[in-house]
Order: sequence, then structure tokens, then C-alpha cells
Amino acid sequence: MADPALPANPTDAQAEQADIAALAKGGRTNFFGFVLRLAASVPFLFIAGRLYGAATLGRYASATLVVELAAQLATLGQKRGLAQQLAKEDRASATTVADALLLTTLVSVLCGLLLWLVPIMMFPSGAYTPVERLLPMAILPRALGDVALAALAYRFDVGATVRARAVVEPWTQSLAAGGLWLAGAWWLPLRESGLILAYAAAMLAAMITAFVPLVKSYGLPRQWAPRPGALLRLANRNLPLAGADAVEWGTRKLDLFILGTFAPAAVVGIYYVAQQVTTLPQKLKTSFEPILGPVITRNLRENNLGAIARQVCQVGFWITAAQAGIALALGLPGKGVMGLFGPNFVAGTGSLALLLAAEVVAAPAVVSEAALIYVARLRNWWISLGTIALQAGLTVGLIVAARELGYDGTVEAMGAALALVISLGLASLLKSRLLGSILGQKISNWRWALLWAAVPAVGVGMLARLLPEWIEVSLGIPAILGVYGLVIWRRGFGPEDRVLFRKHKN
Repeated sequence: MADPALPANPTDAQAEQADIAALAKGGRTNFFGFVLRLAASVPFLFIAGRLYGAATLGRYASATLVVELAAQLATLGQKRGLAQQLAKEDRASATTVADALLLTTLVSVLCGLLLWLVPIMMFPSGAYTPVERLLPMAILPRALGDVALAALAYRFDVGATVRARAVVEPWTQSLAAGGLWLAGAWWLPLRESGLILAYAAAMLAAMITAFVPLVKSYGLPRQWAPRPGALLRLANRNLPLAGADAVEWGTRKLDLFILGTFAPAAVVGIYYVAQQVTTLPQKLKTSFEPILGPVITRNLRENNLGAIARQVCQVGFWITAAQAGIALALGLPGKGVMGLFGPNFVAGTGSLALLLAAEVVAAPAVVSEAALIYVARLRNWWISLGTIALQAGLTVGLIVAARELGYDGTVEAMGAALALVISLGLASLLKSRLLGSILGQKISNWRWALLWAAVPAVGVGMLARLLPEWIEVSLGIPAILGVYGLVIWRRGFGPEDRVLFRKHKN
């Protein structure tokens, strides 16, 4: 009797292998892009921490947090829903993309107008400059860039995301922040608003970088006109997905927002840097998401549920293995890593360790949701909503408890990070079980090889902590990654996993 967990015939097996190869290729490209993004973000964090200071950085973090939430809402779930729309529409793809961009533009303008009229939402302290009040203008390029990149990802053009988000955006922000600081020696307002102006410039540059390949790939829409009724139906259909996107995004930002209402700006700035250091493991999921979406929608159309389960588990293990290695490499020498941005930032070492752990436990939820948004949108949304509600309650509770016990803002920040670990861990358990029940397959990212690889890596990390700080960072991080990678390659990766590191001819 054939194993139901395996493809039914050789044709299905070949198609599934092609899907895995496409996932691996897209993941490699996007992962390389996020490594570039992390490397390009370090100069910005260094400039912001050393020149502008933790307090200014904290104010910047609070303001851009609200703007990014508005941009997230303005896409109306189309960063993931556009793939399904393009697969179903009989019209020319360029007109479908034009509808998506128009809908995003309208919602972006409304969100921007609201924030401009009520700037206290971005600046809770009430302190802002006339230039900073114009920050909502960054919502439109941010949201349009995301939709354009989603359209390109549908055609497996992941390189566009790498160029826009991993090269142009962070380097524009770093160079603009440094240039505005220098220019502020002659005109102080540039220095006062330098970080926020740099952010707006980066969003605009990234949008332009995304639109150039979009026009080349899809062309300009022909005989297209706005269809208000169709746009309203599209918006209504995408609301559950938009809600799930906003909640998933919010779980990574709610801790910073709540912390900003309790702790001083300097503590928020330190916590923000710890969040940014975790950008690489946090973004690993999106290395595969643009490719996983089209693969899942095709298998759903063919009712090939077993293939979806295998692909989710496969990608889930890849993400978990990489996230665990990076968490160990950045967390064990965490004091040295945070010290790069200034002596005051060392206080965020505990928060950094917890935030890295949160990304590891979040992996099952992330990959399960990639399929749930197509097969159980509302149930997935309710789980996400419960997750963020739990996180909000835990974050406030732990911060208040730390304050009542007489601890300082550093411990309050660690409480916010711990709340994230707990809530994401529960979401992973619930979402993987829900997907497994729908597909009739067990969904799990765990393999014992993860533990075998972690043990020697921890040993190397503990030895590295005995060395001077600059050696701990420069040699300790690659040594931890090297030992972990060697063991996971030998003990954890089978032939089906090693396709991730193998180039395939198109």
C-alpha cells in the first residue's frame, strides 16, 4: 500500500521536486539579500546610535512604527493575496496589478491624511518639527513598493526584492542619515529631523527601484480604467488577509509600541537596536514566502494537499535551522554585538537574546500561516488576533510587574521581549496543528539534529565570551556559525534538504 505522505505517481514527484527547487532558489536569493540588508543596516544603526543618540533613535522608532503599520494596512493584504488574484484572474496581469496599486494608493492617502491631522499618534510626547509632521507622506511609497514587489515575486523575480529592500533602501537611509548629520552643522533643523528624513528618502528610492522591473515585466495596462465596484469587492475579499498581515506584523512591533508608553525614549532606542539586530532571522521567513505562495496556490488548484504539507515542513526546517544558528551566533556574544553601537546599548543584551529566541519559536507559525491564509483565512486570523491580545496583556503585565518590583527600564524591556517569546510559541503550536488537521498530515519543523548542532555551538560561544570583546565578535560569530553549520549539515540535512545549496539550471 502506498504511503499517503508520498507523491502518488512519478509525474507528481517530478513536479514536487521542481517546486522544492524553485523554493530553494528563491530562498537562496532572498536570504542573500537579507544578509546584504543586515550588513547595510549596521552603518545606519552605528550612525544613529553614535551620532544621534539613543533618545533621538527612540523617538524615530516610535514615529516610523506607526507609519509602517499604516503602510501595512494600506496594502490590504495584497503582499500575499496578489498571488492568488493573479492566478485566478482571466484579465491581463497588468490590469490586475494596476487595480492593486490603485486600491493601495487610495488607502495610503487616507491613512496619511489621518496621521497628518493627528500627529500625536506618531509622536506621543507631542514634540515634533514641521518637517517631521510630513512623515506620513512616506506611507504611499512604502505601500506601493510592497505591492509592486509582490507582483514581481509572483513571476519568481525575487532579485527585485533584494535590490529594493536589501540594497537601495538601507544604503540610502545610511548615507542620508550621515549626510544630514553633517549638513546639520550649518542648519540645525536637518540634524533634528535627520533620521526621519533619511527614512522617507529610503522609502522613495526603494519604490522607484521596484517600479522599474515591474513595468518591464508586466508592461503598462492597456484599455484599463478604474472600477470602483471591483475595487470595493477586492478590498472586502482581502480584509481577513489584511487583518492577519497586520496582526502578524503587529506582534513584532507591539512590544516596542507598549514599551514606548512606559519607558524613557533612551530605553526604547536601545530596544529598537536589539530588534534591528534580529532583522536577519526575523526576515528569513520572507526569503521563501514570495515563492511559497504561488507554489501553494497551484497545489491547491490541483488538490495536492500532501505536497503542500511536505513543502511547508521542508521550508519550515530550513528556516528553523538557519534561525537557530543565527540566534546562537548573535546571542552568545550579545554584549559585544550591542556594544558596537555605543556603550549605552550594552544594556539591551538580555532583550537581544530573548528576541532571537522568539524568532526561533515563531518559525512553525510562520510557515503554517503561508498555507493557512489560503485554506483557513478566518480561523488563522482569529488565532493571530488571540496571539496579539495575549502578547499585549503579557507585555503590559510584565512591564508593570518589573516597575512595581523596583527594576529599571532595562528589565522592563526584557519583559516585553519575554511576552513575545511566549505568545509566538503558543501561536506556533496552534497554527501548525490547525494546518495539520486540514491537510491530514503532521506539520513539524523539529529534528533532533537541531539539538546536536546547538550543543557544540554553545560550547564555542562560551569560550568566545572569555576573549576580548573585539575578538569575541570578529572571530566568535563565524566560529559559532561554522561549528553549528558543520553539524547540522552532517546530522540534519538529507538529500532533499541539500537542494537549498545546489544551483539549478533554468
